[in-house]
Amino acid sequence: MKIFIAGATGFVGGHLTDELRQRGHELVLLSHARRRTTEKGFSYVTGDVTDPDCYVAAMKGCDAVINLVGIIREFAGRGITFERLHVDAATAMTGAAQKAGVLRYLQMSALGTRIDAVSDYHRTKWRAEEIVRGSGLAWTIFRPSLIFGPKDAFVNMLARQLRFMPVLPVMGDGSYRLQPIHGNDVARCFCEALEKPETAGQTYTLCGPDRLTYLELLDAITDAMGRPHPFKPQLPLDLMQPLIKVMQNFRLFPITLDQLQMLLEESICDGSWQQTFTTPPVRFRDGIRAYLGR
Repeated sequence: MKIFIAGATGFVGGHLTDELRQRGHELVLLSHARRRTTEKGFSYVTGDVTDPDCYVAAMKGCDAVINLVGIIREFAGRGITFERLHVDAATAMTGAAQKAGVLRYLQMSALGTRIDAVSDYHRTKWRAEEIVRGSGLAWTIFRPSLIFGPKDAFVNMLARQLRFMPVLPVMGDGSYRLQPIHGNDVARCFCEALEKPETAGQTYTLCGPDRLTYLELLDAITDAMGRPHPFKPQLPLDLMQPLIKVMQNFRLFPITLDQLQMLLEESICDGSWQQTFTTPPVRFRDGIRAYLGR
C-alpha cells in the first residue's frame, strides 16, 4: 500500500512508520519542517496539517490516510491549541482524503474521549471523531491509553525525576489507575487495521495487560531503574487545583488542570481489542525495563 501519514514525525509516528516499512508499505509523510530523504518508498511533503491545499496533491494515488496529529497540552500563543490540532486538523485531513479520492482513513484518538467529557482535550478529540464518522470514508478510530516506549514523554519524565529524587509528591491519593500500552502494540493495530476490511466503521479502545495505580506505576519505574521506591507524600486536591490553575500558564510547570482531570478519571479498558488484533501486548514492566534499565 501507499500510505499518507500526518503526525508521523512524533513519538507514536516513529513506531508506526517502522512497522509499516517492515511490512513493505510505501509512505508519504507530512512534515511541518522541510525534510529530505533518499530512501526508497519513503518521502516527505512539507505543510501544515490544517491547510489541506499544502498536501492534497501528495495524497492522490495513496491507498490510505492516517491521522496521528494530537497534543496533550496547549500553548495558545504559538498556535498550539486543541481546537486547531484536533478539530481543524481532522476537518482538513478528511476533506483532503475525499478530494484526493482516498477511501481508507485511520484516526488516532484517546481513551476517555466522549461527548460529555470534562477536559477540553477529550471534548475536542470527540469532535474530531464525529468529523471522521461523518466523512463518508471507510474509517477506523483508535483510542489508546497512556502510550509508553523508549522516546515517550510521560514515563521518561517520571524516570528523570525519580532518578535523582527520593521524594515524589502525588496529586491526591494516587489510587487512580492506568493501563499503559506500548507504542509497538499501537503501531501493530494500525497496520493490522489496514489489512482487515472488517475494522472499517469501528472504534477500538487500546490498553495494555497491566492495570496499575499511579503509585504502583511509580514503583514499577524505579524497579526498572534498579532504584528504591520513593517516598510519595499526598498533595490534597482542593489545595493543588487553584495553584495549578495559575501555574499552568507557565510552560515549564509540569501539569495542567486538563491533565490532572484526565489522570483522576483513570485510563483503563477491558482489553476487548485483542479479539480483533491478536498480537500479545507488551507488559508494562518488561517494556520499560528495556529502555529505563540502561
